[in-house]
Amino acid sequence: MPDPVDKIFKAIADPTRREIINLLVVASTALSITQITQKFDISRQGITKHIRSLQEAGLIAVSEEGREKYCHATPVKLKVVYDWLAAYERFWTDKLGNLGDFLDKKYSKNTKTDEL
Repeated sequence: MPDPVDKIFKAIADPTRREIINLLVVASTALSITQITQKFDISRQGITKHIRSLQEAGLIAVSEEGREKYCHATPVKLKVVYDWLAAYERFWTDKLGNLGDFLDKKYSKNTKTDEL
């Protein structure tokens, strides 16, 4: 069974799926598959496959009303990605801070040498 985090990363790896999530978040309401399909140059069947992948990852929820299916974003699952990236953000912040300190010291040494 795939790790839920892997499903999320796989789902957001595709630019069309990221755009579907964005569309649903910006809409702040459920959109029908027909409404979503109208925003893309992809067949309804293609959009449905993307929606299925997003649903399996838990990034959207789908409900049925009559013959139509409606999708709404459940972006709270993206916190997993944020948390995973946060560790790397701390790493790079520390590394870039150290680089800044090194350059400041090097620059101040060169400035003192130039003044003599």
